[in-house]
Amino acid sequence: MEPCRIVSVVGNPKAASRTRQVAEAVAGRVATSLAASGFETSAEVIEVGELGAGLLGWGDPTVGAALATIRAADVLVIATPTYKATYTGLLKLLLDQIGGGELAGLPAIPVQVAAAPQHALAVEVHLRPVLVEIGAACPTTGLFVLDSALAELPAQLDAWGSVNLPAVSALVAARRAVAAPSA
Repeated sequence: MEPCRIVSVVGNPKAASRTRQVAEAVAGRVATSLAASGFETSAEVIEVGELGAGLLGWGDPTVGAALATIRAADVLVIATPTYKATYTGLLKLLLDQIGGGELAGLPAIPVQVAAAPQHALAVEVHLRPVLVEIGAACPTTGLFVLDSALAELPAQLDAWGSVNLPAVSALVAARRAVAAPSA
């Protein structure tokens, strides 16, 4: 059986951002949870900022390759900084190129990083609905991370993961069982 593909989509315009660090940490926890359920994993990162002007229209081959990677994932980690109380316009440009319902139940974990605690609901109020609109299944609560609390990220992920990651692993196992050919 092919390894479970964990794809992190980082909607920060700046490469190698704190948002990416958080996304990779979440993906690492997902991989550990899936490994405990007997799955091998692989991880990939899409830096949306690197897709450039191709995001402004449809048909760009680089954007198309990123979209193909998203569609082929077993788990998505969608991470964005919080700009103006919501996800970035850059991330929206990419997500707009995925049709309504197209992801057909693909497990996705919404993650937002913010400078201020008053944006804590943005991950649930803004990011989760757009992921559900394009067909992703969000079996977990979104993860909200304060910039000022990045040093505590491992402990935050321990607490969040113990509650949420079993649901992700169960959904991946169920999707894999349905997709597996009958003996």
